[in-house]
Amino acid sequence: MSKVSFQKLLFIVFVAAYFMAGLNHFLQPDFYTPMFPDYMKAYASELNMLAGVAEIGLALGICIPTFRKYAALGIVAMLIAFIPVHVYMIEVAPFTLGGIQMETWMAWVRLLVLHPFLIFWAYSLRNYKWS
Repeated sequence: MSKVSFQKLLFIVFVAAYFMAGLNHFLQPDFYTPMFPDYMKAYASELNMLAGVAEIGLALGICIPTFRKYAALGIVAMLIAFIPVHVYMIEVAPFTLGGIQMETWMAWVRLLVLHPFLIFWAYSLRNYKWS
C-alpha cells in the first residue's frame, strides 16, 4: 500500500468514525448521558444531542476542502471541550459504560493517550489534500 493510499484510508477512517460516533449520540443516548459531570446533568440530553450534531457536521465538513481546516480545528475544539467529561470519568471510575467495566486506569488512558492522539490526528488533517 502506498503512502498516499494509506493516508486516504486514514482520512476515510477518521471521517467514518466521527460520523458514526455522532450518529450514535442519537441512536444510543443513554450510553453518553451518564458520562456528564453533575454540574452538566441538567442539560445532559441537550449536550449529548449537540455533541452528536457537532460530530456529524464536522465529519462532513472535513470532507469539503474549503471547510477542511475549520472542521479539523472544530474537532480539536470539541475534543478540548470534552476534557471535563474524561476527568469526571476518572473521578467516578470504576463504572459500567455500554456493558464495559471502565476501570480508573482505562479512564486515564482515554484522557492521557487516546484524547491527545485524536486531537493530533484531527489537527494533522487541517491541510490534507486528497491526491
